[in-house]
Amino acid sequence: MVIYSLVEASTRDDALATGKTVFDQLVGASPHATAVFDYYVTFDESGTSVAGKARWGDLPVAVLVESDDGQELLERGWEATKSEFERNLDRVREALEELSDEEIMRDDGLARHAFHQVGAYDGPTIFLYDEHGSGIRHRDQLDRILDEGENLWIVPADVHY
Repeated sequence: MVIYSLVEASTRDDALATGKTVFDQLVGASPHATAVFDYYVTFDESGTSVAGKARWGDLPVAVLVESDDGQELLERGWEATKSEFERNLDRVREALEELSDEEIMRDDGLARHAFHQVGAYDGPTIFLYDEHGSGIRHRDQLDRILDEGENLWIVPADVHY
C-alpha cells in the first residue's frame, strides 16, 4: 500500500529526508520505534522491480501539499483512510447486530479484528502520518495540520505489512 507523510521542510530533499525518518519509525528502524510495517520504499528509489515505482508508477518523490500533485496525493491518502474506517465500522455494526457476545469474543467473522481496526492509530487502515509518525485519524486532525503547517510537503512511500 502507499502511505503518505506530511512534513514541514524548506526543500524537496529536506522533505524526503524527514519523510524517511517518519517511515523509519513506522518500520521499527529508528531507536525506540515499534514496527507497524515490514519495510518501505520511497519513490526516489529505482533499484527494485517489485515496489515503489515498479508497483505504483511514477508518484512524486516529495511535493508541496498546496500544489496540484500534492492535493491529489493528500486526497488519495485521506479518502483511503476514510474508506477503510467506514468499511471496518460497517463490519463492527454488523457484528453487534448479528453476533452474540460470545461469538464476538471468539472473533467470529473477524469481528474483533474489525473492532481493532476501527480504533487503530497506525497500520494498514491509516494512510496519512504527521512528521512525528503519528497516524492522522480524523478530519479535524488533518485540517489542523494543514492550517498550522508552513512549507508543508507530502512524501509517499510504498509499504508492506
